[in-house]
Amino acid sequence: MNRYEAKTVDEAIELACADKRIAKEEINYFVIEEKPGGIFGIGAKAIIEAYCNKDIEDFIFEYIRQYFENINMGCEILIESTDEGFDVKLNAENNAVIIGKAGQTLQAITNVVKGAASSKFKRHVNLLIDVNNYKEERYEKLKAMVGRIAKTVQKTKVSARLGQMTNDERKVIHQFLSTFSNIKTESEGEGNNRRLKIIYDSKKNN
Repeated sequence: MNRYEAKTVDEAIELACADKRIAKEEINYFVIEEKPGGIFGIGAKAIIEAYCNKDIEDFIFEYIRQYFENINMGCEILIESTDEGFDVKLNAENNAVIIGKAGQTLQAITNVVKGAASSKFKRHVNLLIDVNNYKEERYEKLKAMVGRIAKTVQKTKVSARLGQMTNDERKVIHQFLSTFSNIKTESEGEGNNRRLKIIYDSKKNN
């Protein structure tokens, strides 16, 4: 993040927007120091740290680039800003190694990058890293499997507990099952033991 100093916070924000060539609505900032002035505003000072989405994108890109440089592996990196956060698409020289068993390595990389970005910009940065469409394909496989389970719950009215999933996978499945009649989902447990439960709901009709 860059620092900007002016007589007032508003003036410092204007400096940041001009420097980054963005509208005021696109800027995020923290007030580092704000000192009121004396007569006629003499001695007034305001210092802010400011950033925008492009700064977060640049940080994520450079963080991932350095990671692959350190392990001596070439990788294409594409980052897209969305309403929910940042979608990161990777295509490495050895995608299987980056994905790992059941996507565990990919999830670990995602957590590290997310943590670094959140710490840097002092806010929760939501991002999803996908390697060669692994995540999209896994989502489709999960939805096909869970769809069959949900239909069984509809028929038997007996709840079912799903296996371990990552946060993004649970979100996708929760949204997917929200379209099913007489089906609702609940999360149980904490941390790595958190699971989705599919429950029959006679009052829900889509």
